[in-house]
Amino acid sequence: MKLAYDIVVIGAGHAGCEAASAAARLGSRTLLITIDLEKIASMSCNPAVGGVAKGQIVREIDALGGMMARITDKTAIQFRMLNRSKGAAMWSPRAQCDKQEFSRLWRRTLENTHKLYLWQDSVVDILVDRSVEKPRVTGVKTRMGVEIECSRVVLTAGTFLGGMMHCGAASAEGGRAGDQAAYGITERLVELGFETGRMKTGTPARLDARTINFEALDIQEGDENPSKFSFDTDTEAVRHQLPCFMVYTSKEVHDILRTGFDRSPLFNGTISGIGPRYCPSIEDKLRTFAEKEQHQLFLEPEGRSTNEYYLNGFSSSLPYEVQLEALHKIRGLENVHVYRPGYAIEYDYFPPTQLRHSLETKLVDGLYFAGQVNGTTGYEEAAAQGLMAGINAHRSIKGLEPIVLKRDEAYIGVLIDDLVTKGVDEPYRMFTSRAEYRILLRQDNADSRLTPLGYEIGLVKESKYQKCVEKNHAVESLISTLRRLSVKIGEIDSYLISVGEEPLTQGKKLYDIVLRSGVTIKSLAEVAPKLKKYIDDNGVDNEVIEQAEILIKYRGYIERERFFANKLHRLENIAIPDGFDFNAMQSLTIEARQKLSRVRPTTIGQASRIPGVSPADINVLLIKFGR
Repeated sequence: MKLAYDIVVIGAGHAGCEAASAAARLGSRTLLITIDLEKIASMSCNPAVGGVAKGQIVREIDALGGMMARITDKTAIQFRMLNRSKGAAMWSPRAQCDKQEFSRLWRRTLENTHKLYLWQDSVVDILVDRSVEKPRVTGVKTRMGVEIECSRVVLTAGTFLGGMMHCGAASAEGGRAGDQAAYGITERLVELGFETGRMKTGTPARLDARTINFEALDIQEGDENPSKFSFDTDTEAVRHQLPCFMVYTSKEVHDILRTGFDRSPLFNGTISGIGPRYCPSIEDKLRTFAEKEQHQLFLEPEGRSTNEYYLNGFSSSLPYEVQLEALHKIRGLENVHVYRPGYAIEYDYFPPTQLRHSLETKLVDGLYFAGQVNGTTGYEEAAAQGLMAGINAHRSIKGLEPIVLKRDEAYIGVLIDDLVTKGVDEPYRMFTSRAEYRILLRQDNADSRLTPLGYEIGLVKESKYQKCVEKNHAVESLISTLRRLSVKIGEIDSYLISVGEEPLTQGKKLYDIVLRSGVTIKSLAEVAPKLKKYIDDNGVDNEVIEQAEILIKYRGYIERERFFANKLHRLENIAIPDGFDFNAMQSLTIEARQKLSRVRPTTIGQASRIPGVSPADINVLLIKFGR
């Protein structure tokens, strides 16, 4: 008897879990295959979710109906809103999580998802029908010899494809410490015509809390009034937060680390893969920033019921004895015991210009890629891709158009467009600076932007959608109230002076007073009784107050970004026919012809974002396809 499913998801990391969950909840019979059921959604590196731009992605995942935010809220041990001192576009939520609980809760969630099934095995081959004009997925074959039929496959193999771990001169095959590597898939895809490459990432040593002198470290507490990630009402902000700690390396530590450079697989040619620019190993930092005498490190707890700590900022593949000697010269770690040393890992990836915006491959119908196999780094980037791949695989089966988010709609849209249009030459990490419309793509309004879409496609429940509608109405109502209420001269002068603002010279609407940089709606309500009564009587919560305040203070910037976004939408609406021969257009530059033929953009808007395609080339395309 053959096993048969609608969709098979390969790999149960953060991308695979979101893909399988979304596809099954939308109605596709889905099988999730993983090497180890005990390590579903494992936090292989740091025990945290969110951060700059990544936090915005997690809230977008939640708004669309994904699961990462909910799992994070239920397993959080600390929450911080980063960049509060900067503009609202930069505010980014981040949570430390209980690593083991995070994985366990994901497994419980998946096991109790209707139409979703789990299978412990390793996929060694993707079965493809080549008798048709374009190859199409028909199933997968596992290491145990089991053939499983399906019409769609989502590949989310993370660092497991051809995974090789390095620690000094020692090397071992594996996708993660303690887990075997996966072989067969890369070889089959290369045979089908896919381009592949190697990338590298790393992880630091894990430390025993019993041997750390925390008194010598600087403490980093969570927010005094912590928020949460999910817009759902059945999760709550973390209670009883655990602190993190900060410390610095020193010149002495650096000198010890340099003694191992000749044995470092990063520097002696052992590792050929490209490493992440924005999360480098400690040896990379010492070489790139040779003049710096110290680097900041963070000690992060891995859970409530373990003594294990993650040393953020000390990723390394140096020999174990060099790592240990250097660690013992760091303040507070003089007697530290190491649970496991840091190591680097090389793995196969596939340049993402081989994908459509739906994350379906151009070469094989029914095959989708998501996560680190696309050259990205980070749990959040992987989860976002997995969610979209799962949604689009399901929609493809139903004959529906794929969901493709625009760059002004979501960071997820920026992420996927960057990957598909520009490709990667190093592990891709999302930053706010990558988004040209970041005032529009704030973390506070992710639900307003994306929950209606999540509801429309069937991932968001009616209750959550209605809550979003009610929140939007509450924000609009509060802004209207601020436009209606006013204060007279002298009525709030002492308050204005206390927040560094000039007293009034004439009566003003509260809306105009909120425009002042030192004024907040909450503090203004304390001196404006009618406003306070409105907030109290209507149960206006902090989330509504915060969003209303942002919309008022940043109105000009928001309107300007929306204007430019709408202007550029025109280019997105001019389609380029599938299979068009760019090489036949001699009026294009040679570089443009080469780049356009490789990426094969579907719109002039996408073509305009390809590196090497100039404005003059875009004008040629506009003339060809109509202004």
